[in-house]
Amino acid sequence: MIKTKFRKIITEIPNKIYKETFDDLQKYEAQSMHGQLPVVWDRAKDFQVWDTYGNCWIDFTSTIFVANAGHANSYIKQAISQMLEKDLLHSYTFATEIRARYIKKLIKSIPRQFEKAFLLSSGTEATECAIKLMRMYAYKIGKRKPGIISFEDSMHGRTMGAQMIGGTKEARSWIGYEDPNIHRLDFPYPWRINEGLSGKQKFLQDIGQLKLKEIDFDKDIAGFMLEAYIGWGAVFYPEDYIQELFQFAKLHNILVCVDEIQGGFGRTGKLFAYQHYGIEPDLICCGKGMSSSLPLSAVLGRREIIDLPKVGSMSSTHSANPLSCAAGLANLEFLLEENLVKESERKGNILHSKLNEIKRRYKRRISYVLGKGLLAGVIFVDPETKKPDAEFATKVCNEAMKRGLLLVHTGRESIKIGPPLTIPDEALNEGIEVFEESIREAEND
Repeated sequence: MIKTKFRKIITEIPNKIYKETFDDLQKYEAQSMHGQLPVVWDRAKDFQVWDTYGNCWIDFTSTIFVANAGHANSYIKQAISQMLEKDLLHSYTFATEIRARYIKKLIKSIPRQFEKAFLLSSGTEATECAIKLMRMYAYKIGKRKPGIISFEDSMHGRTMGAQMIGGTKEARSWIGYEDPNIHRLDFPYPWRINEGLSGKQKFLQDIGQLKLKEIDFDKDIAGFMLEAYIGWGAVFYPEDYIQELFQFAKLHNILVCVDEIQGGFGRTGKLFAYQHYGIEPDLICCGKGMSSSLPLSAVLGRREIIDLPKVGSMSSTHSANPLSCAAGLANLEFLLEENLVKESERKGNILHSKLNEIKRRYKRRISYVLGKGLLAGVIFVDPETKKPDAEFATKVCNEAMKRGLLLVHTGRESIKIGPPLTIPDEALNEGIEVFEESIREAEND
């Protein structure tokens, strides 16, 4: 049993009392929804999660990087409540005041190359929209093919277009065919470019492989689609790799779209993760932390690109839902007024410093600590074979759960860490200590 200032475990974990709940989900729900840690959430507030029996966890997941402003943020709740009291729950594409207020605030608060927004309800919708816009722009400027260059292992959503441009060949196999106008580069993992190559040299080497396929970059490529970092391990590109990619894109009149669905709105210590690379992309896709609560996503870009679809030709049933817009506006105001982007950077320094200390103590188990700000990916290897060790990562997640800490279980050799940006230093430090305890216990098992 555990009782500290921020954690409380008073039943066995997993709690057998919830067997009926899990049995019902197993029986009636698609199994694709399963795979997270066996905790039944009853409520969540700020950086903590409770079940109905009083167990309390420090949350290092932010419900997988959504609750940047904290769970059940009172400022956001108030904005949603006010909209509920107005009896305006849905408006399709009919205009609302809250939509106009939110989009204006959004555009005024972000880098000025983004002149317009197209609001949606999920990240994968935003990705699909960005693919459409890049291809429409390519045809507008006279290109003969709407080619997209993306990266293996990237994650852009689970609809057809989103999976077509990312993931692995196995993940795309259900589609039944490969789009001949989608081309993929190998992601420049740090363990792949430790051969004396710079990031710039690695990009030129990889893009050279596409040249061998007789692709005319001036005529056949519409855009690059980049995940701001590879999600499964919080792996960022080398800065000079992205800068060379960006220069290459400009030379060949190719748009650059950055998928900021996980990384945006302060998660990495900057408003958007792409800002770590010193570039200005043409489009970005946003979601998750955009509202810290309700479904909300967007594509942001220059006017000439966003306005390519004709009036009424691109919308979605829940685009710019008034409740979601109210949550999005309150979230953005809270992030800015509470200076949470800077706080993410400051607390991120604490997180990464301590994780790297743990890495030094467990150097045979931990090969990399990756990420920026309040985002980290810890990569585990088997100490004997030095191969990726997904089983050990799962053990650590389970041990942490029993001790009152929720980590992001990826199912791979990585564990991801991303607490709400509002987490106090004391709770952050306690969570990191529990993380190390869990590694030690898994090691001793």
